[in-house]
Amino acid sequence: MYQDCPDESIYNLIPRECTEKEKVTRHKSKFRRNVQDDAVKNKDACRTMGPAKVATRPPDCFLRKHEKEPKMPPETDVTHDCAREFHYPDKDHRKPPVPRPEEKPVMGLRTNKNFITENAVETIMSVPRKPQKVYVDTRRGDKHCLIPSGLEPVYIHKKDFGETPEYVKKRKDEMKRAQDEYDAYVTEHFRRGAMRQLTSEERQALIDGLKDNWEQLHREFLQLSVVIDTVPKKYRKERLEADMKQLERDVELLDTHPVIYIAN
Repeated sequence: MYQDCPDESIYNLIPRECTEKEKVTRHKSKFRRNVQDDAVKNKDACRTMGPAKVATRPPDCFLRKHEKEPKMPPETDVTHDCAREFHYPDKDHRKPPVPRPEEKPVMGLRTNKNFITENAVETIMSVPRKPQKVYVDTRRGDKHCLIPSGLEPVYIHKKDFGETPEYVKKRKDEMKRAQDEYDAYVTEHFRRGAMRQLTSEERQALIDGLKDNWEQLHREFLQLSVVIDTVPKKYRKERLEADMKQLERDVELLDTHPVIYIAN
């Protein structure tokens, strides 16, 4: 069996002499005393914890009641038996006291205005403030005002600001030329006697007749059965709806055009 212990020997029984190791001389700095003096130079004895020994009271001088309370100076200017009234040193410059609940201080102007209702109405009727135009020039989100930066175009500084554009002038000329051609066409037909203008009475009578026809068709439409289950009923309903829509368009056309020409 293997063992880690060394082999026994008879020579180990022989006593041996003990030899002491020589101690190496420790190095001592020549500035050691100066360092110690500097460490304790700015330190006061018993600075935080107090003296190590405190003088105790004798047994006959024990702590009595109210002994630690501060004592007021003696009253030297009292000429009567009652106690002296206390006064603040700055009593001449102090503000008046707050009025008591039972007191009613004298106020200036009084009003019956309901401030809660007035503030609510003012808030509801106020115009919301428009957000300020800003631009961001860094990735950290630094914002700057956009208007004085020159990045937004200011149209009032253009050379042709306030002038009518050319396409508007061209459009007006085309509309005027088309109106002149139409007026010339109508004048020529009037000269030939091929057209005449409806009077206001004829136009109103025509509108009233169209409305009467619409009322009659609407009455027939309301008389239809609730259930449309046959082909004739379906065709009749569609025909009535189409005739009513056509009459509505005709009435709207006559209402929107006060001047109407008809051919003879």
